[in-house]
Amino acid sequence: MAEFTASDGTRLSFDSHGDGAALICLSGLTRNRTDFDYVLPHLTGVRTIRLDYRGRGASAWADPASYTIPREAQDTIELMDHLGLRHAAIMGTSRGGLIAMVLAASAKGRLSGVLLNDIGPELKPEGLDVIKGYIGRNPAEKTYEEAADMRARLLPGFDGVPRARWEVEVRKHYTETPKGLVINYDPALRDAVLASGAQPMPNLWPMFDALASLPLAALRGANSNLLSPKTFAEMQTRRPDMIAAEVPDRGHVPFLDEPASLNVIHQFLDRVR
Repeated sequence: MAEFTASDGTRLSFDSHGDGAALICLSGLTRNRTDFDYVLPHLTGVRTIRLDYRGRGASAWADPASYTIPREAQDTIELMDHLGLRHAAIMGTSRGGLIAMVLAASAKGRLSGVLLNDIGPELKPEGLDVIKGYIGRNPAEKTYEEAADMRARLLPGFDGVPRARWEVEVRKHYTETPKGLVINYDPALRDAVLASGAQPMPNLWPMFDALASLPLAALRGANSNLLSPKTFAEMQTRRPDMIAAEVPDRGHVPFLDEPASLNVIHQFLDRVR
């Protein structure tokens, strides 16, 4: 694990694995570099760089007003500058994919390709409502075991996931304390997200269209509550060369080590290596 200091003084954490063309992995909204633990062993022939956003993972908490996609996009460019990278591909899960689209619109020359994991330029309101319901709040479950049991029984769209996977997942996102489970990111992220949600949703299609000419791939959880089949189809219509697949028995978001996910990832890497 390594660190660098962003231009506003925030300490940001990242790690780097392997050699070759750079692949920067950007995680979901409340998550961290461990989003990519499952796929990391499959990312051969590239230098995989995983960034913890400000306020998440091992990175420092910052002014909540800076917990925005444009600032996180800037942090990504500053990480590239810190590492001396002229170009990098982005694998973006959920929020990470939104950051990748912002980078395509603002710093396209720094990108060598983008893979979007269960995210697109239109977001289903019901999925956003789910996120607003849990962000910044500790879960009701008191132990890792209770949280794993809950996910195995109740998490919609993830049929057939072994309980052992949920046991690993809950340890990625919570800290077990005598008083119960505690989220492992800055709770003030909730305020930043709700504040941004008070504004009308911008039209993100121009940012998707900014990906033109870049190698592009996209995954959709077949049961996703955030990326609709209609939006996914329109993405493929606009980019018929996009490598795309739906991942069976997955909601928001696929783990990335499913056979359907790996097939797309390997094709994508062949284009950006």
